Amino acid sequence: MAKLKSVQSVRGMHDILPEDQTHWKFVYKKASVLLDDYGFGKIDTPIVESSGLFLRSVGEETDIVSKEMYSFKTRGGDELSLRPENTVGVARAYIEHGMSSWPHPVKLWYWGPMFRHDQPQAGRYRQFYQFGTEIFGDDNPAADAESIFVALTFLESLGFKNLTLKINSLGDSNCRPRYLKVLKEFLKSKTKQLCAPCKIRVKENILRVLDCKEESCQNVIKEAPQMIDHLDENCRSHFKKVIEFLDEVKAPYMLDPFLVRGLDYYSHTVFEIVLDETAKTVVPENEKTASGEAVFKGLTLVGGGRYDGLVSLLGGAKTPAVGWSAGIERIILAMKTLGLKVPDTKQQPRIFLAQLGDFAKRKSLVLFEDFRKAGISASTSLGRDSIKAQLRIANRLRVKFAVIIGHKEALDKTAILREMDSGIQEIIPMDSIIESVKKRLKG
Repeated sequence: MAKLKSVQSVRGMHDILPEDQTHWKFVYKKASVLLDDYGFGKIDTPIVESSGLFLRSVGEETDIVSKEMYSFKTRGGDELSLRPENTVGVARAYIEHGMSSWPHPVKLWYWGPMFRHDQPQAGRYRQFYQFGTEIFGDDNPAADAESIFVALTFLESLGFKNLTLKINSLGDSNCRPRYLKVLKEFLKSKTKQLCAPCKIRVKENILRVLDCKEESCQNVIKEAPQMIDHLDENCRSHFKKVIEFLDEVKAPYMLDPFLVRGLDYYSHTVFEIVLDETAKTVVPENEKTASGEAVFKGLTLVGGGRYDGLVSLLGGAKTPAVGWSAGIERIILAMKTLGLKVPDTKQQPRIFLAQLGDFAKRKSLVLFEDFRKAGISASTSLGRDSIKAQLRIANRLRVKFAVIIGHKEALDKTAILREMDSGIQEIIPMDSIIESVKKRLKG
């Protein structure tokens, strides 16, 4: 008889187990409180969007569109894709719901799963969660700086200290073409040193060459002309003011002249927030091959920038915008690796309800709810029949009292209140058990 194949999650997908939920709740709470304070409203967009939405905005020659999207055709013939990122979806919602008529700037944030057929590795999955912000309708450099400052503040609120902000300007449609021409002339003489994909990128999407991580290409990029030297007066002024705002708030930034990000819709400011090379990790030895220090030194936690042409590209009115996103799995893995502590918000039970027999179990279930409404955290094990086994659980939970209900107690409308340390027991009427427990817990 053929051996049945064990079931497991799809490659690149993962389960978020109860023991991990403390971190997830902590990160979500920090995000929601901070963004509420800064006036961002939460938006939830569909996981599935029209494939054409991403082809038009993210860029056909980007890795995301050409290699990584999960796309399919519906029975009705619609070309759809699982969202690989969410800025485009939020921009679509901005247009569709007439947000251009709302008081500006319109400040939105989102949290949810994204999908990319990428190579799975530490902190990177094919289904992964992103949290991000978008500011629509503000072309002032102060909006860029506010967006960056909020991202830094969020990471610092989680306990991160060794952070570096990498920042660059991509210019705009007025000055970027001149730079692309200069860059193309430079790369012509370096073609033999480029990797195979970059030889194609030179012809189809030349800025992607600057995003390549291959060593041979990195050696070429170091000598390449820099966009910042080819900005026109308006773009130079915009970038200068962003830097001045960052200086004012003492943000730890460094200029990265070859930072371009991986999406075609960016213009002007682009940035990434990374773990500093000096960040001290506490990765256990048995985990270093999977998620070792090399993965976390220089790890990008947040990335974003300005995208003034995206809304008009999708059919809306010309609308300046800026935003960023962060990978939640990557952040949580980095927190664990760096030993950042997360408070356990799970309430420790103060009493344990033990019962014997079906009648007692029914009474106990009602009593459990009464304790919950009274603000007394309780635990129980309705599936166990042995009182002895249930009291062992109560001991492991280190509760102060156990409330015991047997068939006789259920009939008499009483309960046995047992002090776990001493073993002293007392029979108490059911209708006064909650008040009795409250008094003893205060004592």
